[in-house]
Amino acid sequence: MAKIKIATLNLRIDPGVKEAVREAADKEHRSVANMVEMLIRRHCDHTGIVIPDQSDMFPGKQNG
Repeated sequence: MAKIKIATLNLRIDPGVKEAVREAADKEHRSVANMVEMLIRRHCDHTGIVIPDQSDMFPGKQNG
């Protein structure tokens, strides 16, 4: 099984937006990070932006 790479994203947002994301995440039993990722994926799907697979981004990388 291939390792999944995780990237860090630091951003500054309005405190009200941060609280809204936290509340939305709580309601769906998600972490804030998972909620933000889900919202980005939903937006990309809606607008036709393709999110590349990690295997496409890191060709030739093998587990180990």
